[in-house]
Amino acid sequence: MSKKKTAVFGASPNPQRYSYLATEMLQSYGHPVLPLGMREGRIGEATIITDWPDQIPDLDTVTLYVGPQHQPEHYDYLLNLKPKRFIFNPGTENPEFIQQIQAAGMEAVTACTLVMLRTDQYA
Repeated sequence: MSKKKTAVFGASPNPQRYSYLATEMLQSYGHPVLPLGMREGRIGEATIITDWPDQIPDLDTVTLYVGPQHQPEHYDYLLNLKPKRFIFNPGTENPEFIQQIQAAGMEAVTACTLVMLRTDQYA
């Protein structure tokens, strides 16, 4: 299985949060991961990036851990990253943003990153 460079949008330094667990699991499965968050901290081998880069070369996936009410202010930033796909984890589903992603020619998946990894559906 090829490794997918993944940005975890909404990464948290709190080990109780799903974004933290997803970042750890992506690392354990060997995927290059960039945790993009609001608060500084570390998740496994990765430092949470609070000064988000304008571009992430070869980005395959953005997995979302930000609720739909907080997504609109980030639409332009996320779309400009031009990943191949976005994963809307439970609680982040947003039909308006999904429509924009698909209109821009990218894939939008409503699923759980943790389940996708455990069941070999992350490819």
